[in-house]
Amino acid sequence: MDNAIKVRNITISGRIGSGASTLAKKLAEELGWQMLDGGKLFRKINEELGFSITQTEKRPDHFDLEYEERIKKMLREEEHRIIQSHLAGFDAQGIPGVFKILLVCEDEGEDVPAVRIDRLVNRDGVAVEEAKYEVIERERQHLNKFRRLYVNNDTSWVYWDKKYYDCVINTFTHNQKSVFEIALESLKNA
Repeated sequence: MDNAIKVRNITISGRIGSGASTLAKKLAEELGWQMLDGGKLFRKINEELGFSITQTEKRPDHFDLEYEERIKKMLREEEHRIIQSHLAGFDAQGIPGVFKILLVCEDEGEDVPAVRIDRLVNRDGVAVEEAKYEVIERERQHLNKFRRLYVNNDTSWVYWDKKYYDCVINTFTHNQKSVFEIALESLKNA
C-alpha cells in the first residue's frame, strides 16, 4: 500500500473528540508508518508536571513552543510519519510533501459538541460532566494559548480553519470505516 502514497508525511488534526486519533492509528496500521499521537504526549507531559490534561494554561509555554518546533522539524526532515495533533496541519504550512487532513464533527456547517462529548464518554469511560469540561474548557484553553503563542492574539483564528488542510472529512456524517476510506483515497490521489 505504501507505494501508492506519494506524500512524505501526513498530519491529522481535529477538535477534541473528532476522531483524529482513531484515523491516525488506522492509517499507521494500513501504511506501516510511524505515528505520533500529540494528545497522548501532552497527557503524559501534564501528568509529569502534576496537572490534568484540562489544565493547559498551567503548562509552561516552552513545552508547547518546543513541541511545535519538533513537529515542524520532523515534517521537514523525516518521512513516513503520521502526526496527529491539534496544530500539526497548521505547523505543516509551507512544508512540501505533507498531506494535511482535518476531521470535523459538523451538522450543516455547525460543530456538534454533544457528539464529541459522547465519544469521549464512550472512548475514555469518563462521566459526561468530565467529558463536557474537556471538550469545552480544554478547547477554550487551547485556543487562548495557541492564539497567544502562534498568531499574535488573533481572536478570530482557529486551527480547524479548513484553509489549512488538503482534505476535510466530516465524522458526523461518516462512520469510522468511511472516514478511513475517504482519507486513504485522498492520499492515493494526492
